[in-house]
Amino acid sequence: MKKTHLKQPIFEAISACQEKKAEQIAILELEQGSGAFTDYFVVCSGTNPRQVQAISDEVEERLQEAGMHPAHVEGYKQAEWVLLDYVDFVVHVFSEKARSYYDLERLWKSAKRLEPGDLTPVARRKKRAPSRPLRKKRA
Repeated sequence: MKKTHLKQPIFEAISACQEKKAEQIAILELEQGSGAFTDYFVVCSGTNPRQVQAISDEVEERLQEAGMHPAHVEGYKQAEWVLLDYVDFVVHVFSEKARSYYDLERLWKSAKRLEPGDLTPVARRKKRAPSRPLRKKRA
């Protein structure tokens, strides 16, 4: 999938995280030559196991509505680090303790950091109104 086509699903994932009050949302655009297996990481934290699961559920539900299903899900039952693999991007939902321990942002420090606003989906173009008024047909 081209990176421009990824903006909408990643934006949906971020919106789902925000909906469930995820903390410290980070988006990492991984470099092609870095050996990464994906193009983007979405990383966020929950304050307790139930919130970590709720964030994961919301991401999965939102993307499912868009016709996307994760290729792989890990860590849901433990709710310390839930990984939702959508092949072209991966959503990582951490507990606060696990996030500081694994510190993905440090491990992937060469990645470009994006803000949620950088991925705002492009609005679809509306049909333009005719430049001159249409003539009414006579009956």
